[in-house]
Amino acid sequence: MSRLGALGARLYRGEVGYDFIGKRKFWYALSILITITAIAGVAVRGLNMGIEFKGGAVFTIPSTSVSVTQARTDTEEASGHDAIVQKLGNGGMRIQVTELDTKQADGVRTQLAKDLNVDEAKINAELVGPSWGATIANKAWMGLGIFMVLVVIYLAIAFEWRMAVAALVALIHDLTITVGVYALVGFEVTPGTVIGLLTILGYSLYDTVVVFDSLKEGSKGITKQTRWTYSEVANRSINGTLVRSINTTVVALLPVAGLLFIGGGFLGAGMLNDISLSLFVGLAAGAYSSIFIATPLVADLKERDPQIKALKKRVLAKRAVAAAKGEQADGPSDGDDAVEDGPEDVVPGAPAAAVAGPRARGGRGRPSGSGRRR
Repeated sequence: MSRLGALGARLYRGEVGYDFIGKRKFWYALSILITITAIAGVAVRGLNMGIEFKGGAVFTIPSTSVSVTQARTDTEEASGHDAIVQKLGNGGMRIQVTELDTKQADGVRTQLAKDLNVDEAKINAELVGPSWGATIANKAWMGLGIFMVLVVIYLAIAFEWRMAVAALVALIHDLTITVGVYALVGFEVTPGTVIGLLTILGYSLYDTVVVFDSLKEGSKGITKQTRWTYSEVANRSINGTLVRSINTTVVALLPVAGLLFIGGGFLGAGMLNDISLSLFVGLAAGAYSSIFIATPLVADLKERDPQIKALKKRVLAKRAVAAAKGEQADGPSDGDDAVEDGPEDVVPGAPAAAVAGPRARGGRGRPSGSGRRR
C-alpha cells in the first residue's frame, strides 16, 4: 500500500487526524481575509470585460511581417482605444478593439490596411454589439440564481437546512475568490469565463456533499451516546474523506493546469486563459471551502441546537468524572486503545476504530491470549 493510501486508511480509522473543527476560527479568519482581498481587487481594479460584453470590433489580419507590438500601437493610434492583439497560427493577427461603432470600425480598418501594408479587402471586420453581452450576462445571472435555489432545496431535503446554508456560503466563497483573482490578474472576462464559473460550482458542491454524507452517517443517533460531541464527529468525517478530496482535486487540477500554464503560457493560446483560470482557481477554492468552511460552519450551527448542546455537556461531564477518578476518558484521541463503554456509547456509522475496545490489542483479528494451545 502506498504511503498516501496508508495515511488515508489511518485517517478513516481515526488513528491520526487534524483538528479542523477546533481550529476553525483561524480558517474562518483566513477565508475572510482572502475574500476581502478579492472584493477589494474587484472594487479597485475592476474586471477586464471582453469585447462580447463591452461591444466593439474584431479585425482578422492576413499574414503580415509586422510585430504584435507594432500592430497594437498602430491600432490604438487609429482607434483611440486599447487593443488586444493575438498572433494566429497562419501568420495573421486577431485584433480586438472595444467600444467601436460601425463608422469608427470602417475608419480603423482603412487605417490598419495602410499601417500594416495589407489589402483592405482582405481584412475581415466583425462588429459585436454590447446588447449581446448584456443578454449573456443576464442569462448567466439567472442560471446562477436558479442553480443556487435548487442546491439549497436539494440539500435541505437530502440532509438538513444547516448543511444547505453551509454549502451556499461555501459556493459564494468560491465564486468571490475566483472573480477576485480575475480582477487582480487582469485576465479578460469572456463568455468562456462565465461557463467556467458555472462549471466550478458542480465541483465545489461535489466535495462538500462527500463530507456531508459521511457526517450524516456518522451522526445518526448521536444524542443516544455520551462518547463524542457533534463537532468531534464532524472532524472525524473531514479526516475520513480528506485523502479522497485531495486525490479528486489533484486529478481534476492537472489537466486544467495544462490548459492554463502550457496552453495559455508556453504555447500562447491566450483564448484558453479565460476558462482555464476560472476552473483552476475554482477547483482549488472548492476543495478548500468544503474542508475549512462548509463542515465547520455546519458544526457551529448544529452546536446551537438544544439537544446537541445538552449532548456536549453530558460528554464533557463524563470525561471530567473519568479524569477525576484517574480513569481514561473517552474522546477523539482514544484511538485503538479506547475503552468500550457499551452499545449506547457507539456512534452509529462511525469507523470501527472509533469504538475499538481492549480486544483490538490482540492483533491478527483475535483477542490477546486466545491463540490455539498445542
